[in-house]
Amino acid sequence: MRQKRAAPFACHLVIMAKRPIAGRVKTRLAREIGIVEATRFYRVTARALLMRLAHLPFWETYLAVSPDTETTSPMWPRHIRRIPQGGGDLGARMHRPMRKLRPGPVCVIGTDIPAIRVTDVRKAFRALGRCDAVFGPADDGGFWLVGMRRRPRLIFPYDGVRWSRCDTLAAVEANLSNFRVARTTRLSDVDNRADLIRCGGAFGRLIQGPATGPSPKDGAGRDAESAG
Repeated sequence: MRQKRAAPFACHLVIMAKRPIAGRVKTRLAREIGIVEATRFYRVTARALLMRLAHLPFWETYLAVSPDTETTSPMWPRHIRRIPQGGGDLGARMHRPMRKLRPGPVCVIGTDIPAIRVTDVRKAFRALGRCDAVFGPADDGGFWLVGMRRRPRLIFPYDGVRWSRCDTLAAVEANLSNFRVARTTRLSDVDNRADLIRCGGAFGRLIQGPATGPSPKDGAGRDAESAG
């Protein structure tokens, strides 16, 4: 009798999100364009990202929310699995789903980069077929995506890393010098007015959005800002 082959490991996409409260999200951007507009940017960009990535067959999607009580909030899209971000710094919060999700490669992203495309994330998962870790570099020296193969063991790459610096990604990659590391597409975060102007075309399209998209009360949001 022919033995049944084991199913391949599923890919897991974790989208980090924070409740979009005015004055609590995109604070650097708010200092330049105002709290209302910065919060609006966050809401619209996050909602569009979830519409674009959360319901595809290529991966299982999880919304990692903060505060942890948001796992039961009615404001989030109803059909996306929710998990708490938990405490600690950004590295601890990004690493937590790496430890807890069932077997399979994991990629973690934020929600405030308008240009993230399905092809960028798929490219990252493909890289994990041959590498231990993958990063999506950001123009500010950080990263908007981190992915881990998690086999044969899980790696913690954030020892001694200082966040929101021009050398953040370089410091993380230095911790992985004995492992195979790949990069996916370079993208820009939006932290100030200049960033917003630079991505203005994409942001305009997001504001208009498809008429069939989620209603504002379904919302979306975050601020465990782009992964770096």
